[in-house]
Amino acid sequence: MLRSSERGLIQSERGKAFGLPWPELNDGLFYNDVVSASDSELTLIEFYSTKHRNSAPLQGWLQRIENGQIKVDGRVAKDPGIVLSAGSELVYHRLPWKEPDAPYLLEVLYEDNDLIALNKPSGLQVLPGGLFQQRTVLKQLQWQTIKQSPSPSSQVSHPVPVHRLGRGTSGILLCAKTKLAKTCLAAYFADKTSVIDAASNTNTELHERKITKIYRALVNGIVDEDKVIIKQPIGIMRYPGVAKGLYVASPSGKPALSKVDVLERDVLRNKTLVQVEIQSGRPHQIRIHLAFIGHPLVGDPLYVVGGQPKSFTSEFADETFAQDGGYERPVNPVPGDCGYYLHAHQLDISHPTTDEEIKITAPLPSVLKTQEEAREVDIYQ
Repeated sequence: MLRSSERGLIQSERGKAFGLPWPELNDGLFYNDVVSASDSELTLIEFYSTKHRNSAPLQGWLQRIENGQIKVDGRVAKDPGIVLSAGSELVYHRLPWKEPDAPYLLEVLYEDNDLIALNKPSGLQVLPGGLFQQRTVLKQLQWQTIKQSPSPSSQVSHPVPVHRLGRGTSGILLCAKTKLAKTCLAAYFADKTSVIDAASNTNTELHERKITKIYRALVNGIVDEDKVIIKQPIGIMRYPGVAKGLYVASPSGKPALSKVDVLERDVLRNKTLVQVEIQSGRPHQIRIHLAFIGHPLVGDPLYVVGGQPKSFTSEFADETFAQDGGYERPVNPVPGDCGYYLHAHQLDISHPTTDEEIKITAPLPSVLKTQEEAREVDIYQ
């Protein structure tokens, strides 16, 4: 009988993939609010321009109201000056829009009754956010479940990602197919980071880890040491176009730990191919950590030496607004911009229900292969 890890390898060799092309426009979005007692007596425009000022400037919200995009207690409200009452239900309809181009095919690397591991392409966002509300991994999983459902009325739960990969990052994305698996896998990731939170200087090798993630990355410059351990904390700073703030290297941030192994040095091109094992799960950790030690990822449009953004202004995005009244995309780079070379290559995990050790690998892009690995591919072709 095949072990689950072996079954995963067989499915990967078959190249099983799924995905539907994206429609021209998405479905738009509906945002719901209930007026609290403390917000009663505010006018409609006061409510939206103060409570949701990161979505649009004052003039943008006025435009949305005039367009009839906001309802109060089920009725379209076009008067920005109407006074709100506690308990009133507000609905803002964000009109359908064309999202930026994104790939849609997802390769299945491993699948059983509890888990599915996907090979996510660079350029595809995992969960909805910003301009990407439909063109996401989550939406493709939902569509695939509908396609496989025995009847249109069946209420079958769809797989959900249990961690994130940056939009520009490719490789293994782990998804849970059951509530039990989701709870268990979420605990694995949380436990992995909590060890670093408790004591960043602890020898984490002594802690029994249920999950290990290994990445490949191509960085600028020649990394002198064969092995580097990075313990730089990661915090948040205000940044135009990123409402919740930008993650950067910060002495006052949360502990983070990355282990870097040099695989190959290219002196002629002044680049180094590295393998990175992350012992914590801070957003954009590998990009920030490698930039912090003076070796930003090749092609990274955002992070530069020191783990800081390439360009920064203390002001928020210019108050010009798009057709729907929202802010235009900021000129400065944002975290979702692609162009860098980072790949989630290997995942070792204890199965959430059987506790069996499973190793999953995602095929390497050619740019992230060592010369020896590239030669091996040529031999077998």
